[in-house]
Amino acid sequence: MLKYIDAGESHGYGYVGIIEGMPAGLEIDTDSIDKLLTERQDVYGRGKRMGIERDHVLILSGVRGGISTGSPIGLMIKNKDYENWKEYMYSQGRIKEGKEVTVPRPGHADLAGMLKYGLKDARDIIERASARETVMRTAAGGIALQLLNLFGIGIRSHVIRIGRAASTCDNLDEAYWDRVETSPVKCGDISAQKKMICEIDRAEEMGDTVGGVVQVVAMNVPAGLGSHTVWQSKLDARLCAACMSVQAVKGVEVGAGFKTALRLGSRVHDEIYYGSDGFYRKTNNAGGIEGGISNGENIILNSAVKPIPTLTRPLKSVDVRTKNPAAAQVERSDICAVPAAAVILKAVIAWVMAAAFLDKFAGNSMDEVKNAYDYYMARVSKQ
Repeated sequence: MLKYIDAGESHGYGYVGIIEGMPAGLEIDTDSIDKLLTERQDVYGRGKRMGIERDHVLILSGVRGGISTGSPIGLMIKNKDYENWKEYMYSQGRIKEGKEVTVPRPGHADLAGMLKYGLKDARDIIERASARETVMRTAAGGIALQLLNLFGIGIRSHVIRIGRAASTCDNLDEAYWDRVETSPVKCGDISAQKKMICEIDRAEEMGDTVGGVVQVVAMNVPAGLGSHTVWQSKLDARLCAACMSVQAVKGVEVGAGFKTALRLGSRVHDEIYYGSDGFYRKTNNAGGIEGGISNGENIILNSAVKPIPTLTRPLKSVDVRTKNPAAAQVERSDICAVPAAAVILKAVIAWVMAAAFLDKFAGNSMDEVKNAYDYYMARVSKQ
């Protein structure tokens, strides 16, 4: 079973991650992971923090000569901004005063976390709840992508809406995905891209923030990942949970999602055909998953990303010390996190897909995984 855990704070020394269950024999390229980390940073709408950090993954264990050994893989990403914060973030000894937060922000974990853990300073919540936590999940997803690529499984993501600006491009060919790679807002629709940038600029001028929708597409996924047998094994449940775990994501739909509630069954369910390449569908309203199991079609997930809760024109709140009304805390933050979320969601979906893949094709080495995969695909092709 592929497992992952991480630790770290936004302004602490850095983030560490441990991956357990990765088979031996996987070639791991840190340059491609760093490229993903850079994509997460270098998009439109990010805040000033991204001018400080240049994220780079360090592999501490479990990889030798660029090849996984089967033992836990240790990862680290350092925070450059720690040098400016270390007096306030020491793990041992007396910390310097001046960065306390006693006025929680509406829409953030500040107040709920303070109430849960009995804290008087929201800084202890902010540091872990920060979206910077996704930097290590992005790195872990970068390794998962390398595993999936070996079996021809591709994970793509793009922004389909920011504020009032929506993409209308339905032809998701290679030329479209190439445009996504170079787009500052991760959208391959040039016309919509310009409107999305305007939406971000408009929000910034107003001292506000703006959200949107990210679509992730998993391509060439074999039928049979996930299971209908118990709720924990349902692939759609696992994927939706992963998306919802990303900061600011407030809604997820698979395939046609909420639109299916407005249609008759004859307009929702994807009819089944059989041809030279086996079973297939002409439509994909199910989003590639039926009964919690991948059905061989592309897996499509849409995630609604809310506006960032830190506003330069802050909302009303209460000082937890005095209980008096106060303007919410203003932290250094983004205007729009949607393009960055496209990169992050690609990574977290890759992680879940890799875990489901190894659940199905288990092995201690990549040779064993490949043998199990080849055997299964040969059997399926004869059904």
